Amino acid sequence: MKSYMNKKLDHYKTSNEGNVRLLVSCPDQPGIVAAVSAFLFKNGANIIESHQYTTDPENGRFFLRILFEKNNIKEEILELQQKFTPIAEQFQMHWSITLANELKKMAIFVSKELHCLHELIWEWQSGNLMADIALVISNHEEAREIVESLHIPFHYMKANKEIRKEVETKQLELLERYQIELIVLARYMQILTPSFVSHFPNQIINIHHSFLPAFIGANPYKKAYDRGVKLIGATSHYVTNDLDEGPIIEQDIERVDHRDDAAALKNIGRTIERSVLARAVKWHIEDRILVHENKTIVFN
Repeated sequence: MKSYMNKKLDHYKTSNEGNVRLLVSCPDQPGIVAAVSAFLFKNGANIIESHQYTTDPENGRFFLRILFEKNNIKEEILELQQKFTPIAEQFQMHWSITLANELKKMAIFVSKELHCLHELIWEWQSGNLMADIALVISNHEEAREIVESLHIPFHYMKANKEIRKEVETKQLELLERYQIELIVLARYMQILTPSFVSHFPNQIINIHHSFLPAFIGANPYKKAYDRGVKLIGATSHYVTNDLDEGPIIEQDIERVDHRDDAAALKNIGRTIERSVLARAVKWHIEDRILVHENKTIVFN
């Protein structure tokens, strides 16, 4: 399996060699697209894909994602970033220029329920989730067999509110060792402390088993059943210090009716959770998400 995945990842890196992603967020004003396009043309780049959005035509914020190709970009990317800096300063940009074939290092946190982990692994094995799954951390042992069968490091760390800070210190040491760029909470049933979250701003993706803002917190399917809802859903969002209130990336729903008890709602919900989380992770690792205040702009 390891050899098979290495071939897939190598093929992805080769097929995307020369491709570069440019992300921009700045105050809206005339001339941004013209300046960026002229810069890319002047530096021998060819635009493959371009998306833009403005929050408000009068005093809004402008967002841009461009995928372009350029020969010898691996050797020249630092020089290209330096050349782009004056334009970024002129338009007060938050920006990034990154190589498309450099895979993000990802850590998955999971507890007892493994359906979201299984979905991420399946998407990864299928070549639809191009990331480096560097390790899996869990406060239970249920995931060990599937994770280690794929030659992915598995770390069991008992966690509860009494030892949370001690455990998070060890987790942060691991994440630093593996140079993690993205954390995915695949039904990890522990609340992260503000200190932990501060190390990974807009780099922790959670799946909440409810169509937020409805039924925040624990036992949302029981709450949904008690309320007699006709639609249930799931929400993938970035983690902030406000429980289940971070910027929403993706949501989906399924219709239910009076015949569905809380257990049935949970079974239906699992399917929604899996796909919603996988899509959110995919968009993040492809640099398709820009965060503005407590909202996301998703160029999918």
